[in-house]
Amino acid sequence: MKISQLILALAVSISGTAFAADNHGHDVKPMHGGAVAEAKDVEYEFVAAADKLQLYMRDHGKPVAVAGMTAKVTLLAGSDKQDVQLQPGDGKLEASGSFKVPAGTKAIVAVSKAGKSVASVRFTLK
Repeated sequence: MKISQLILALAVSISGTAFAADNHGHDVKPMHGGAVAEAKDVEYEFVAAADKLQLYMRDHGKPVAVAGMTAKVTLLAGSDKQDVQLQPGDGKLEASGSFKVPAGTKAIVAVSKAGKSVASVRFTLK
């Protein structure tokens, strides 16, 4: 195989991977006023307030059953770091308490079900 054919084949394979990783032609919009991200074809919406954190999940627009799921949230606000465990609630994972969530806070959420990792999602709060 010529080197130019090898380079072309490599370029085509890389561009195919990049195309497959896009958001599949739809915009992910918040339904609960939170920050939205997508991972593994699931839409995650993270709603943060000073006294409550909530994580909603939708698969192709339908709510994901949260029974048996948990999530660990790491909040990074300036030099402050806070780890919070979310537990299943009414159609969402949630936690109550006191949280520092000013605009610009970064949230890293690790979702698991039955002790196995499901997804890792990152948000920047507005």
